[in-house]
This record gives sequence, structure tokens and C-alpha cells, in this order.
Amino acid sequence: MASDKKKSARKNGDDAAKEDRKAKKVAKRLAKEAKSSEELSAVWSLPPAQLLRFHSHTRLTDIDPASRPGFDGDQDDGEKFIANSSAEIANYQRLMYANGIHGDPHRVLIILQGMDASGKGGIVRHVFSQVDPMGIHYHGFGKPTAEELEHDYLWRIRKELPSKGWISIFDRSQYEDIVMPRINGTYPEDVWKARYAQINDFEAEVASSGCAIIKIFLVSSKQAQRQHFLKRLDDPTRYWKFDPSDLDARERWDDYMEAWQEVFEKTSTSAAPWYLIPADNRWYSRMAVSELLRTTMKNFNQTWPPLDADRDEALRRLNAEGNEH
Repeated sequence: MASDKKKSARKNGDDAAKEDRKAKKVAKRLAKEAKSSEELSAVWSLPPAQLLRFHSHTRLTDIDPASRPGFDGDQDDGEKFIANSSAEIANYQRLMYANGIHGDPHRVLIILQGMDASGKGGIVRHVFSQVDPMGIHYHGFGKPTAEELEHDYLWRIRKELPSKGWISIFDRSQYEDIVMPRINGTYPEDVWKARYAQINDFEAEVASSGCAIIKIFLVSSKQAQRQHFLKRLDDPTRYWKFDPSDLDARERWDDYMEAWQEVFEKTSTSAAPWYLIPADNRWYSRMAVSELLRTTMKNFNQTWPPLDADRDEALRRLNAEGNEH
């Protein structure tokens, strides 16, 4: 009897030591990933979160769309960075998803805005090139449908918000419900102006529930947009990307710049700041978005959730099944 107790105590001690070694191994792996992320960030002279964030003195029209704030490398360097950063993003995304399944509220909402042909789609393809599709949700917002118009303008936005552990990417967003009515005069001024405060309240609510909000405006030049439009019209495989209304918007470029400037001034908050990213060098804008996302998830400081089951019992049943064969 005493011998059995000793064996049991020894086994429990061995199991505890084994679990401790596993925990240390996991902690070491997470520390290695954090260090790798820090090394990636070292290529920037200053963090994009600092350099590209909108401030009260920032003027959209003063930003050089061809500039590369904080990065002195060339396109090859930038593309290597994107590949390495995408791998790290995939690691952090899986970690966040695993924790989300266990109820952790952390999640990310990325809002992509910019003039037509500013590179929103390319950012999604490159920054998320290595992530597991499980846990990523992309949604493009176009002109409201008849059903959407029957509801408050934020109704369709709420439907697409990320679940716990997920990343949602919005190609256009609730801000279209300010800019477009202003440009086209579809609603009285007092209606769309009231939406600044409504959106701020909405985003504060979302952020307080554990969702990090990254709002991106891709700053492109009129000249670069023209070149992209010409490429679309010269390539039958890109015809589907072109719409005559794009030219109508182009003719009112200055009106759009003025409208977006006011959006930034009214809705860049501590809970949901705006980042204005030069986008004529598309590899640079992809780098910047990748850096913002990766560091946001890294700063969640998550670890892998514990096993939500009796491990010994699960192993016993699996081993018993193996012995039967």
C-alpha cells in the first residue's frame, strides 16, 4: 500500500515536472517570437504608429504620397520585410484565435480607406498572405442596399465586426456615410455632421470591449491614380475594376480631400486613431500596415490557453483504443 502511494506520488511529481518543462518551452517560443517582432521593428527609424498617426496639425494635402517616412531601404528590402512580418502576423493571429475560442475578448478591426486605386486590395493580399483563413473576415462596403437603407447606417457595420479572436478587414466603412452624403448632397448637412459624434461613440464602445481599431487612409496622388486607371483600361483582365463613376470622383478630388481632412479632425481619437500612409509606393504602404497590425497583436501579450480537458483521461482513452487494434 505504501509502495503504491510512493509510486503515485513519484508519477505525479514526474507529470508536474513534465508539464513545467512544456510550459517553459512554450514561454521560450513566445519570447523568441516577440524578439523576432522587435527585430523587424528595428528597420524603422521611428515607429509608423508615431510617424503616421494623424495629429491636430496634420494636413492631408501636405503629405507626399511618394514619401517613405521612417524607412530608408528600397523595394527589395520592403518586400522581404513584408514576407517576414506576414509570417509573424500569422503566428499572432493563431494565438489570438486560440484565446478567442476560450473567451478572451481581444480582436482587431482594420479599416481601409482611400481614393479609388489607392491599393486597398493589394494590402489585404500581401499583409495577410500567410495567415490561416480561419479567424480572418474581409468585407467590402459599397452603396447601401435596399435592406441596409431600412436600418440605421451603423447596422450593416455592426454585423461585420470581428468575433473574439478574429481580425475583420473593412474595405471602406462607416465613414462613407459621412463623406458621400457630403459630396453628393444626399442628406442635409446636420444629418451627416451628427455622425461624427455617433461614430466616435460607436468606436469607443467597440474598443472598450477588447477590439483594437486600426484606421488606415492610403494617401495616393492624382497622377498615380491616373496611371492605375490607364492600366485597367489597357488590360481586359482588369476591366472589371473600372467604373465610370471613378472618373466622376476624380473630378472632385479637392472636395474629397477637404471632406477627409474634416473626418480625421473629428474622428481621430485615442481609442481609434487614424493613420495616414503614403501609398504611391505600394510596397511601402503594405509595410506600414503590416507593422501597425503586427505590433498591435504583439502588445496583447497573450500566451497559449490551457487545455480545457482532462489530459490523462483523454490519453487513457486514446491509448486504450490503440491497444484494441
